[in-house]
Amino acid sequence: MRLLPGPTLPRALFGALAGAALALLGLLGPAAAQGYGSAAVANVGPPEAALFPDLAALQDRLEEQGWMLRGQATFVLQGHPRFNSPYRGEGSLSPAANARNTLSTDLILGRQLWRGAEVIVDASVTRGFGLSNSTGAAAFPNNEAFRLGSTEPTFFVPRAFLRQTIALSGDTVPDDEDPLRFNGPMPRERLTITLGKFSVWDIFDDNLYAHDARTQFINWGLVGAGAFDFAADARGWTYGAAVEWENGVWALRAGAFQVARRANGLFMDPGITRAWQVIGQVDRFYEINGRPGAVRLLYGASRARQSSWGELFENGFESFDKNPSGYRLKQMVALNMEQALTDDLGAFLRLSWNDGRTQNWMFTEMDRAISAGLSLRGDRWERPADTIGLGTNIGWISSGRRQYLEAGGIGFITGDGRLNYSPELATEIFYDARIAPGLSMALDYQLIANPAYNADRGPVNVFSLRTRVAF
Repeated sequence: MRLLPGPTLPRALFGALAGAALALLGLLGPAAAQGYGSAAVANVGPPEAALFPDLAALQDRLEEQGWMLRGQATFVLQGHPRFNSPYRGEGSLSPAANARNTLSTDLILGRQLWRGAEVIVDASVTRGFGLSNSTGAAAFPNNEAFRLGSTEPTFFVPRAFLRQTIALSGDTVPDDEDPLRFNGPMPRERLTITLGKFSVWDIFDDNLYAHDARTQFINWGLVGAGAFDFAADARGWTYGAAVEWENGVWALRAGAFQVARRANGLFMDPGITRAWQVIGQVDRFYEINGRPGAVRLLYGASRARQSSWGELFENGFESFDKNPSGYRLKQMVALNMEQALTDDLGAFLRLSWNDGRTQNWMFTEMDRAISAGLSLRGDRWERPADTIGLGTNIGWISSGRRQYLEAGGIGFITGDGRLNYSPELATEIFYDARIAPGLSMALDYQLIANPAYNADRGPVNVFSLRTRVAF
C-alpha cells in the first residue's frame, strides 16, 4: 500500500466514543481527496514506502505492462442513543438506541487498450445495513450504507466502463492521482469520453473537500448536492455516457444516464428514449492570492415514472413507487464551490434546488439544500496525512412534499405518518488519522435536528468509527 495522505471515515457507538472523538480533535488533521467512493489509492511513491512493498512492486510492474491492480476496504460502525419520538411511521429513524455497521470492498482491474483508451472494472463485495435500514433522515448519516442492506456478503460490479482520452494540446500536466486512472501525465487540454456503468458522481459534482465518504464527510448531504436527484439504482450506480472537455482553467461536462424503473429501485428503466437523465456542468478553476479554487455549475433534467404531488393524491399513495399514468420531468440546478484559504485549510459550499413539482426518484428526498464546511490538514501538528472536517447541511422540501408527508404519506427515505414541519439540519465533525501507509481510521460525530423535516422528533446524536485500508 502506498504512502499517501489518505483519510478515512469510520463511526463509532455513542457514550465513550463521544469523549474520545472530542479529545482527538485537538490532535489531528486532513488528507487528500481520492475522488467519489475512492475504490483504491493511486499507485504513487516507491515500493519501499508502501505497507506491503512486494505488492507495490508488483503493481508497478503490471502498470508498466498496461495493467492496473488496486483495491480498498472500508468498515463503518455507526450508532445513536435513544432520542425523543412521540410517534413514528414506516419511514422513520427508530428512536431506540441502535448501532449498525457496513463493509465495502473493491478490487480495481484495468487494461490499457490503445493510445488514450482504457477499460476499468470494479469488483465489489459489501455487507451490512444503515441505521433503520437507511431511512429516517434525508441527509442520512452514512453514505456507505446502501438502501439494500445484506446480512451476508454480496458481490456486484459497480463500475465497468471504457474511457477514451484525446489530447488536444501537446503540453502536459501532472495527473491528479485518480485511483480509476493509470498513472502518467495528462494532456493539458483534452477530451474524455466515458461509456458504461459507473457513478454519476465519478464525473459530476466533484469537490476537493467534500465528496468521498471513505476519506472525508460521510453524511449524504455533504458528499453531494442534496436537492439534485442524481441518477442511480438503489446501490448508487447507473449506466450511461459522459463527455468532458477541460484545459486546466475551464471544463465542460455533459452526460446522459439511465434512471430507476421505480422509486429507489434496483433495476433501471429499459425505455431509454422515454426515461433518462441528462446533466451538464461548467467548471471554472482559478487562484486567489496564489491559492486554488473552483466553481462548478450543474443543470440536470430527469424523466421517469415519477408522479406529481397532485397525481399521488388522485391515484392513491400506494402509487408512490411508480406513476400509473406515465413519465414526468424534473429539473435541477446546483452550485458547487471550493477554495483553499491557507496551505492547510480549505472551504466548500454547495447550493442545490429542484422544481419540487414531482417526487424525487433516486438520491434522497430534499428539494432545496445548502451545505458548507471546512477541511483542515494536520500540517500544524506534524500530521500532514490527517484531516479534521466540519460541515453542515440544511435541507428544505416543497409545499407538495410537505402536504404529502402531513397527510401520512411515506417516501423511500422519509415519512413519520404525520409532520410538524421544520427544515432538517445535519452537522458533522470528523477526525481522520493515518495509522500506517494505506491505513486510516476516523472518528465522526453528527447532530441531526428535525430528522425527516419533523420538529416533533429528535435531535439525534450519531457517533461513527471508520477504518479504511487501500492499495
